[in-house]
Amino acid sequence: MISLPTSHSINTNTNIHSPHFLIQFLFFFYIPTLVFLRSQNMDNFGAKNMQNPPLKSQKCLLGTQILFRILSTAFTLVATLIILTSKQTVTVFGIEMDARYSYSSAFKFFALTNIIGCAFSVLSLFLASFLGHKSLDPKNYFYMFLHDLIMMALLLAGCAAATAVGYVGKYGEMHSGWMPICDHVSKFCHKVTTSVMLSYFAVILYLFLTIISANQSRKIQV
Repeated sequence: MISLPTSHSINTNTNIHSPHFLIQFLFFFYIPTLVFLRSQNMDNFGAKNMQNPPLKSQKCLLGTQILFRILSTAFTLVATLIILTSKQTVTVFGIEMDARYSYSSAFKFFALTNIIGCAFSVLSLFLASFLGHKSLDPKNYFYMFLHDLIMMALLLAGCAAATAVGYVGKYGEMHSGWMPICDHVSKFCHKVTTSVMLSYFAVILYLFLTIISANQSRKIQV
């Protein structure tokens, strides 16, 4: 007589190493686990991409900053050399007139601000190159933002002081009895005007640098 196996005997004799059990294990545990891990990795990858901007755009910003700092250094250096060599001696109605930048406190302040701006432009150029190749951490841009803001304000103050005195020298101030002198010392006034214009160009470049640094500083995670 052949006896059929009961359900009890089937359950007790089930082998966990059988192919059916392995298939069920893969289907109900291993595959869902892989799907879950895959989704987690995709989320982390997306968050990482949101936190870290593309490297190409960062390199482009770094190159733009270096170019602007080189131009700022050149403009402030040339402006300094021109204002330091601006002098002219003429004779008007038998009276010798000597025009020099050192006779005006505003022009001396203007020359000093350009010297400081040139020196710190060179320093910031090397600092930006070092920080750019070392790390593209947005926190570095905050320090550059403070530097650029201070330099822009300093150069703008020097330009404003020189512009005010230059305006009086060119057009005079009749209410105060100050006569224009640029008709007699045109070479001196031309040099001062060129120097002030170059310094204003440096101010504009530092304005752009401040905007770039401020925009990058917004990405700092608190």
